[in-house]
Amino acid sequence: MNGVAYLLSYDVGTTGVKTCLFAVEENLVLVSSSLCGYPLYIFEGGGAEQDPLDWLSAMEQSTREVLAESRIRASSIAGISFCSQMQGLVLVDERGVALRNAFSYLDQRATKELKQGLAHGLQVSGANVFKLVRSLSITGAVAMSVKDPVWKYHWVRNNEPELFSRIHKWLDVKEYLIAQLTDRFVMTEDSAFATLLMDVKKRRWSPSICKMLKVNLEHLPEIILSTDQVGGVSEKAAKRFGLAAGTPVFGGGGDAAIIGLGAGSTGPGDCHIYMGTSGWVSTVVPKSMVDASSKTAAIVSAVPGMFTYFSELETAGKCLEWVRDHLALDEINIYLDKTKVIDSPEAIIKNLYDYLDLAISTIGPGSNGIIFTPWLHGNRCPFEDSKARGMFFNIGLDTGKTEMIRAVTEGVCFHLRWFLEVQEKKVKTAPTLRFVGGGALSPVTCQILSDIMGRRVETIESPQNVGALGASLVAALGLGLFNSAYEASCAIATNKTYEPDLEAKKIYDRNYAVFKGLYKSNRKHFSELN
Repeated sequence: MNGVAYLLSYDVGTTGVKTCLFAVEENLVLVSSSLCGYPLYIFEGGGAEQDPLDWLSAMEQSTREVLAESRIRASSIAGISFCSQMQGLVLVDERGVALRNAFSYLDQRATKELKQGLAHGLQVSGANVFKLVRSLSITGAVAMSVKDPVWKYHWVRNNEPELFSRIHKWLDVKEYLIAQLTDRFVMTEDSAFATLLMDVKKRRWSPSICKMLKVNLEHLPEIILSTDQVGGVSEKAAKRFGLAAGTPVFGGGGDAAIIGLGAGSTGPGDCHIYMGTSGWVSTVVPKSMVDASSKTAAIVSAVPGMFTYFSELETAGKCLEWVRDHLALDEINIYLDKTKVIDSPEAIIKNLYDYLDLAISTIGPGSNGIIFTPWLHGNRCPFEDSKARGMFFNIGLDTGKTEMIRAVTEGVCFHLRWFLEVQEKKVKTAPTLRFVGGGALSPVTCQILSDIMGRRVETIESPQNVGALGASLVAALGLGLFNSAYEASCAIATNKTYEPDLEAKKIYDRNYAVFKGLYKSNRKHFSELN
């Protein structure tokens, strides 16, 4: 490798896979990347699915593009790893063939299954008290959400019994892709934890919890560490993807578990905020903990021996996509540089977001009193309600689209502040917040976040590649290129720092107080309408 190790990583998201090739010397350097998209299928009744074959096609195309652009031979790649969306459900047969479309973490169809399995008898926070106590003591969390994969598993049992009878293994997204590369069925500890079936102390499947929730233990794969080598790329996979047979493949991690590593948050109290399609606040903690009332729990981290106290918003950047499609492009057909945006794909990708940044920067903090709630597909934390929806509050005759667009960004940041406040009831977070994901590319968004939080905010180089970066660091640790997660995080360069404007924070504090009351005031109406 002539002193340079090349690592290939796949960041498998809700809307596409980003494939990145990194060179490892003293620091990780991005050599080449490629993004290939695919659809998310939404159905009536809360269904949300993806076709696993779409993931494979996107992997194949992006892998070949990265290798062609970089001119690095496949045989020079020292390791392969993954970062992916979590709490998916991919049911496969003995050959690793998916029996049906994969359930996205966004799927909400299993309301009946949740009620039958957990929400009955004497309850606390919507869960049977005896099952709640047992789950908390063994798994460190509770399957209290309709979006938890165990209820999707039972949805298939109830609605597709013939298909259910052919299940060989229950996999998550990256575990399915790992099986396609290596012919092995495994699940990393973080993904196993996210099923809420793993004994968090023994790091193995819990027979007691599986029996309580009526899950067939034989459907569950072997549990491994994120840094473990699963195997080598098979001959069949090598031909399909243009890789070298035998290239080491590592377990990697789910996005919630691995992005902290890519953000450089590896020590207790380190806190990062992610804004991609989804968004979250995550704080590194040394032990398992849970706050059932706010649906916040510490999940197993890709950093060995650590946990990450985690609060998620499922539509963060997705709200900005909605703005792009419905407040900008569809209705007003923005013109940039005398070019109609909808006639220029390149402009749609770059110039439109630049324009939106410029537009909202002309509006002062607080969007002239307009408040947006970012619950476009229900909400999970700090309250669980699949029927909650987004709204614009306090619109007047003088309200324009620019205020509304800025209010969307502020609304997402308000919800992230809510997460931080929830977490600080149990843990002490670092004074400086590391901000990553595509949202961190926008200086305007970074400053709004800093002002709303009242904290210093830091970004890293290429924050949109943080998932792939974290996956590569996992592979580097597995290969022994770094001695510890902390040493690996030191290879991540910071980019910009933002300090809060305390005058702006006063305005945001006022709007935030109203924001937090909007759900309680409208909960009944959401239920009636949705």
